[in-house]
Amino acid sequence: MSFDFSGKRVIVTGGTRGIGRAAVEAFLAAGAQVAINGRTEESTHNAVAQIGKGAIPAPGDIAKPDACRSMVSHAARQMDGLDVLVNCAGIAHGGPVDEVTEALWDATLDANLKGTFFCTQAALLFLRMSRGNVVNLASDAGLIGEAGLAVYCASKGGVVNLTRALALELAPDIRVNCVCPGYVDTDMVRQGIEASAHPAQAEAALAAAAPLNRIAGPEEIASAILYLASDQARFVTGAAFQIDGGTTAGNPRRD
Repeated sequence: MSFDFSGKRVIVTGGTRGIGRAAVEAFLAAGAQVAINGRTEESTHNAVAQIGKGAIPAPGDIAKPDACRSMVSHAARQMDGLDVLVNCAGIAHGGPVDEVTEALWDATLDANLKGTFFCTQAALLFLRMSRGNVVNLASDAGLIGEAGLAVYCASKGGVVNLTRALALELAPDIRVNCVCPGYVDTDMVRQGIEASAHPAQAEAALAAAAPLNRIAGPEEIASAILYLASDQARFVTGAAFQIDGGTTAGNPRRD
């Protein structure tokens, strides 16, 4: 499926790496103008320099509501409006429940849930003018529980239900959807694999979590983001689109 985003203006938070970077490149290839958000000036400008071709920098720590507002406003002014907001920025930390600190809880919820909400809030004026849409990045961990990831699951479960609530409140002017990936071969996941005592075993375990027995590529998630943001999905809102290799389909045990 090909997409045409010629003349469209897009913000991608967390666009300097991983799924966000893949989405930026896919939107640009489809003709969009894209504002790349990274947490720091350095990471954002480095990504823009590497990508070029229609990308503009929009740095800001989206865990802070004031930064969400200033980042979205700056990017929309630079592009003379906004058609699509992709809330992709996020963090993930695992560990036993009894080792979770308040600081870890706050950092995870601020980046994954608070940032998604306040970036969307900041974009409403522009999206209402363009009758645009929002695509949030949730996770299969927002649909099912996973031991050792309680805080991450809580944050992504919040994103899923936030998506549904916003879709109802903002219809018919603005569509809001989310994608729910399983494990994806990003630097964040790769760092976790390499930090393991047995990286090959750790990678095999992540692949085995999906009935399709592999980890997704970032470009596969980007394709789903573009679909939800496109006019081809103009009757889709409030959806949680699973791209997880079957992890949320049910019990994979075979007798």
